[in-house]
Amino acid sequence: MSLIMDLHAAAKQHLKGCRRSLALRLAAETLAVDCGLKPCFLYDLGAADVSQIQGYLKQLHQVGFLQGPLHILNLAGTILLINVPKATSCLAMLLNSGELHVIDVSAKLKHPEVFAQDRLWKIHSQLSDLLKHLTPYQSEPPGTVSIADIPATEWNLCTMFGFLLHYPAVYWFDTSRNFENCLSFTPLKHVTVKTTCSKIGLHKLQVYSFTIPETVYHTLQLLLQAWTERLKRSFHGQCHFTDLEITMETVTLPAVAL
Repeated sequence: MSLIMDLHAAAKQHLKGCRRSLALRLAAETLAVDCGLKPCFLYDLGAADVSQIQGYLKQLHQVGFLQGPLHILNLAGTILLINVPKATSCLAMLLNSGELHVIDVSAKLKHPEVFAQDRLWKIHSQLSDLLKHLTPYQSEPPGTVSIADIPATEWNLCTMFGFLLHYPAVYWFDTSRNFENCLSFTPLKHVTVKTTCSKIGLHKLQVYSFTIPETVYHTLQLLLQAWTERLKRSFHGQCHFTDLEITMETVTLPAVAL
């Protein structure tokens, strides 16, 4: 109970108006990044600036809830909390494999399409720039909370967020005309990963959620299986989360925001 009070107090002090339930979810999401269960968390749980989030993370280190260094990246106005060793390892593996799995969902298409590898040079270059940015922060000492900013005005943020969040395949769409896509009423395989944060007794925490269009699922099925096996290995390599639950269902939505 003392730890839960400390977590709520940290959120109340640095992230104004943060309710207890939200404070516990944020703490669990951050712990999942800290222990390497996932490389990154996109901060979307309220209005807070980089300095407020930095203060919050430092206080979680002070109470012993977090251990390793974390990096706060302001990417074109969106804040991400990053486990740099985990993220750089994932990005380097992608770049070294020579295969980036990107799904084109531009509004002009009738159906989603997997990118041919020869179309990916620009995204490959942007990922290399992102890896170059993160690399200097790999050797920060425990308890460090570093901050950086990347304007990334030419990047497709949906794509870059997908890679940082470690989805097995990511979406791209042509933003030259609008920000619409072709996923409306398209059957999608919706994958969710939930777990229990036993350290604070939080059940059914959703640590991953992404979709893959059914029209390209057969092409990416083996990729998803390999991703799932790596996730299971990461899960068994930590002690803060239990009861891993991976589910997949088919959904069809009138609109999909990316």
